Amino acid sequence: MENSLSLSFEEALTELESLVRKLEDGKLPLEEAVSAYERGTFLKSYCEEKLSTAKTKIDQINANSSEITLKPYAISNMSA
Repeated sequence: MENSLSLSFEEALTELESLVRKLEDGKLPLEEAVSAYERGTFLKSYCEEKLSTAKTKIDQINANSSEITLKPYAISNMSA
C-alpha cells in the first residue's frame, strides 16, 4: 500500500473512488472489504484535509486583496 502522505489530492481521490466501486460491487472477500473500508476512511479524511488547506489558502489570498471579494456559489446554478 502506497504511503498516502506522498499522494496528491487527485491520486488519493482516484484511489478512494476505486475502493468505493470495489466495495459497492460487493465481490471482495470480507478481510479485503474491511481493509478497503479502512483505507477508504483514511483517504476520505486525507482528501478533506487537503481541501480544507486549499480553502484556507484561498481565503487568505482573498483577505489580502482589496479588489477581490469572496461570494458563496449556489450549487443550484450548476447545470446537469
